[in-house]
Amino acid sequence: MKFLKAIHGLSVFLIYTVLKNINILNFYIIIPAHNEEDSIGLTIDSLVNQTLLPKHVVVVNDNSTDKTQDIVETYVKKHSWISLVNNKSSNKHLPGSKIINAFYKGYETLDENYDAICKFDADLIFPNNYLERLTFHFKNNEKTGMASGFCYIKKNNLWVLENLTNKDHIRGALKAYRKECFLNIGKLKPSMGWDTVDELLAKFYKWAILTDEDLHVKHLKPTGISYNKASKYLQGEAMYKMRYGFIITLISAVKLAFKKRSFKLFRDYIKGYFKAKKEKIPFLVSEKEGEFIRNLRWAGIKSKFSL
Repeated sequence: MKFLKAIHGLSVFLIYTVLKNINILNFYIIIPAHNEEDSIGLTIDSLVNQTLLPKHVVVVNDNSTDKTQDIVETYVKKHSWISLVNNKSSNKHLPGSKIINAFYKGYETLDENYDAICKFDADLIFPNNYLERLTFHFKNNEKTGMASGFCYIKKNNLWVLENLTNKDHIRGALKAYRKECFLNIGKLKPSMGWDTVDELLAKFYKWAILTDEDLHVKHLKPTGISYNKASKYLQGEAMYKMRYGFIITLISAVKLAFKKRSFKLFRDYIKGYFKAKKEKIPFLVSEKEGEFIRNLRWAGIKSKFSL
């Protein structure tokens, strides 16, 4: 009788373990960090305290001149799943290529045994159920290729939505990709606009993009606050490289400049577009992908004016 009870108990335990773990995903997280001593500890703390821990976290110390490396090393000593990679690059804080090149320095140190891979910024504080919720979304729909929450910034002692883009867009600060989608889109492009072209290509390959409004991520530094002046033409260049064409670029430039209340930005975007066209900078997408992207953009523009 005792033997049968023991067998029954073991069976229940095994079933419970299988059911509990069947929903677990292996998250690999890469965090490029350039002079982030004021925030990197808070970011890692929020990952250490997740209800579902990541399998690996790699912080890429990208040419920092502050105490970023020292802070990360304290966590490396405490947690075997956290590692540090030191990378030498430009000390200019440029969007696009610098960040993605640093991402790949971390990616090269990882194996292929991940279910989801994330590129996170080093100035975020995640709610403790963040990875658990992403797991739910990835498991709930096998065609969900990318998922995220929303960035919130502090204004007048209140955390408010950092409203820079449409709510169906995943910010570059907190990208999470299903492995199959990440590989399908050719991974990340080392260029300004990488965090837009990834979604456009995901849609081209019929992946769904999901944003969860209940996941509020604290963004400690407003986007672009530390960007170098040399980056001012890169947004227009990115529109050219994504094969937007001039009319869509014009409409997009007006929209972005209006959101940021700056005519100068509009001028810079257009100059960047024509500069890239004159220099015949290589495109980020194929002709077929570019046609899909233009059609998708036109559909979005027309929907804004439909009744």
